[in-house]
Amino acid sequence: MVSRTRKLRGSRTHGRGKKHGRGHGDRGGTGNAGLHKHKFKWMVKYDPDHFGHHGFVRHHHGLGETFSINVEDVERRLDAFAAKGFAAKAGDAYEVDLGKAGFDKLLGSGRATVAMRITVATATESARAKVEAAGGTVTTPEG
Repeated sequence: MVSRTRKLRGSRTHGRGKKHGRGHGDRGGTGNAGLHKHKFKWMVKYDPDHFGHHGFVRHHHGLGETFSINVEDVERRLDAFAAKGFAAKAGDAYEVDLGKAGFDKLLGSGRATVAMRITVATATESARAKVEAAGGTVTTPEG
């Protein structure tokens, strides 16, 4: 049997048309070229999720964020805390639950002049010292 090449000798294009047999002729582009044009049907069949957004990315801002308040700000907002039920007058001191008010940490900036018994998740040493110097206490879960 005669080979195809032998058979097509002298025909210039060997039956492939003008560009098909030259270099990278019949490929339709490289990579993802043409997925919204001449390779659209291929994309729909074999790679339907190629375009668009899929799922979500969970960014980590806000995770582990602590809401803190200073000793001076607690004292300044005692009336507001009492109105909302986060604080109550008990004898000569105020009982303040900062956890209910949405605060995680008590910081030691400012002065404490009123006796307060504060319940909070964490507190700095300076905050404890200032509250105790004013005749109050700070209660945290860790002690």
